Amino acid sequence: MAKFESYERREKQILSKLAEYGIGSIDEAEKITKDAGLDVYHMVENIQPICFENAKWAYTVGAAIAIKKNCRKASEAAAAIGEGLQSFCIPGSVADRRKVGLGHGNLGKMLLEEDTECFAFLAGHESFAAAEGAIGIAEKANKVRQKPLRVILNGLGKDAAQIISRINGFTHVETEYDYFTGELKEVSRKCYSKDPKSPRALVNCYGANDVQEGVAIMWKENVDVSITGNSTNPTRFQHPVAGTYKKERTDAGKKYFSVASGGGTGRTLHPDN
Repeated sequence: MAKFESYERREKQILSKLAEYGIGSIDEAEKITKDAGLDVYHMVENIQPICFENAKWAYTVGAAIAIKKNCRKASEAAAAIGEGLQSFCIPGSVADRRKVGLGHGNLGKMLLEEDTECFAFLAGHESFAAAEGAIGIAEKANKVRQKPLRVILNGLGKDAAQIISRINGFTHVETEYDYFTGELKEVSRKCYSKDPKSPRALVNCYGANDVQEGVAIMWKENVDVSITGNSTNPTRFQHPVAGTYKKERTDAGKKYFSVASGGGTGRTLHPDN
């Protein structure tokens, strides 16, 4: 039987959502996915070993919903999975009120659509969760896309960016921002993978000194979708970058969608979902 954090507070809305698709329990949802040849629980665990139990079951429920809806495109399946994620949001929480699960489903949908060019992780560079997520997306998303999705990490700190690049085999891009002209110059670029064409090598990792440089990096890569981490520096870097970039993109008539990865402060600060 499926068990996870805060089960009692989540059970009612999960079962209600499953019932909409004729699924009687979380265990039945798991069976539906396994009958389709999917081990969603371990797929999630393999992408991010530090994730909570409820995340593994939320994606299992979402995948079962996608199967029941007969989704034939990866982007459609991502949106359906968002319904499962939303059902795991505790009633009355910020995540519930701001529809975080649906937002993450829509985020996945956009990453799989061809008109999305670049996805950014706006996160503290000490966050291995962000690095694991970047690796997972870089390896998986392009399997169903015609045009490869570019993935970058954009965080506070030059040294931290170099270290996280070296640990994970990313390409470290060092920049220098001119505060008088607003121009961003690329100083150096170094790939830390043996194979420069590998998924890890294609992830560009940037370190910024402040919000202004962080926003300039977003423009340099033409980021149109991003997710922010809330572990370190959320009010000092990640959220101001997302908010400022959102305004500038809107003023320029260009699309940009940003989702915050955590609840609480991250949700209440964020420009989008």
